Amino acid sequence: MSTQTKESCPCQSQLPYEKCCGQYHKSGGHAPTAEALMRSRYTAYVMGDAQYLFRTWHANTRPTLQSLKASGPQTLIGLKILSTQAGGENDKKGMVEFISSRFSPSSLMGEIEQHKEKSLFTRVKDHWVYIDAI
Repeated sequence: MSTQTKESCPCQSQLPYEKCCGQYHKSGGHAPTAEALMRSRYTAYVMGDAQYLFRTWHANTRPTLQSLKASGPQTLIGLKILSTQAGGENDKKGMVEFISSRFSPSSLMGEIEQHKEKSLFTRVKDHWVYIDAI
């Protein structure tokens, strides 16, 4: 895992990692909104933080911790939030639509691939968790 401290957070919030996603990754804290959780999960993929991904994935839909560890850090290079529905501090469910970009070194020209997703989130014991993509 990276030891990023004062650099901008990979989720592109323009905040330092420690004041953004790092506060959830390192302290065991919980993201206050579905969007904050989605951003912190994106950053966890960038940093290869399988424990965080596992902890924030709904128990009914998550893969094994071993499979998350095996996938390692991802070569994600961009995140754009397209929309959110609900997912606020007082909501029970939420949806975040986003596009993530990744560098694909296996392509002939080292192309940029984009992944568009609508992610569903819910609260379990007052903590946001990722359910699945729709």
